Amino acid sequence: MNEHDGQESQTGDGAQVSTGSDTPGAVPEAAIPELVIISGMSGAGRSTAAKCLEDLGWFVVDNLPPALIPTMVELGARSQGNVARIAVVVDVRGRRFFDNLRDSLADLEAKHVTRRIVFLESSDDALVRRFESVRRPHPLQGDGRIVDGIAAERELLRELRGDADLVIDTSSLNVHELRAKMDAQFAGEEEPELRATVMSFGFKYGLPVDADLVADMRFLPNPHWVPELRPFTGLNDEVAAYVFNQPGAKEFLDRYAELLRLIAAGYRREGKRYVTIAIGCTGGKHRSVAMSEKLAARLAAEGVETVVVHRDMGRE
Repeated sequence: MNEHDGQESQTGDGAQVSTGSDTPGAVPEAAIPELVIISGMSGAGRSTAAKCLEDLGWFVVDNLPPALIPTMVELGARSQGNVARIAVVVDVRGRRFFDNLRDSLADLEAKHVTRRIVFLESSDDALVRRFESVRRPHPLQGDGRIVDGIAAERELLRELRGDADLVIDTSSLNVHELRAKMDAQFAGEEEPELRATVMSFGFKYGLPVDADLVADMRFLPNPHWVPELRPFTGLNDEVAAYVFNQPGAKEFLDRYAELLRLIAAGYRREGKRYVTIAIGCTGGKHRSVAMSEKLAARLAAEGVETVVVHRDMGRE
């Protein structure tokens, strides 16, 4: 800290802005994070909107009491640039705190914090269908019907909806279309980033439940039956050389990488940012490991953020 910590200076309009970090509740003038408040009707897609911002690199806090929003912004400002964008989901689950929202917004305005309110709207019919499809009650329906809860929530949120900077009606939108609308508002001109997990596994231990794509390496000869290679894994240079010297191995790598380029482009268009690519062999020790390593290197070279996981290596 320096000698100016805790002091205040005046802006051109006479408003006081903290330049230090010792004043309780003060937001440092430098590095004040951008703030988005996500609210709206239950079932209208708040979670999807929040997840979209999280995928875009925002720090997302779900169901934060409104009175704590200025504190969260202050903590972000003190993070030395590590938390530059904050998204806060505010909804009726925290309705006992909801009356504090207007005071928090006024506090943020006084501290010159740039904030936007995104309000997710939907028709009564669409909301009823969504709640019935998941067989969950509306958080405000009490002993009444779903429509009673919707009506109560709509009245509670009426003023906030009027203050919203962006209102999105999700009545006829699917998840991908809502993500596309959020991308259009917050992603700027950058193409959505795709992150891939390449996972080797053994079929004898079961398919990975979270796999988006599965490829089978059992068409290649198994190094397990080569005595000098059996003790090692696909991370071993000799095992990898054995695998890729087999007919079809290099051709598979080339063609599968080409196919993934096509799929990745489509995933980006559809707003999907995470993909798990599972590469399997019998035990998940040799062929799948070697292929996963090579495939991950290809993806990383093409700008895809890639993580390699060897689920079953070492289980034998």
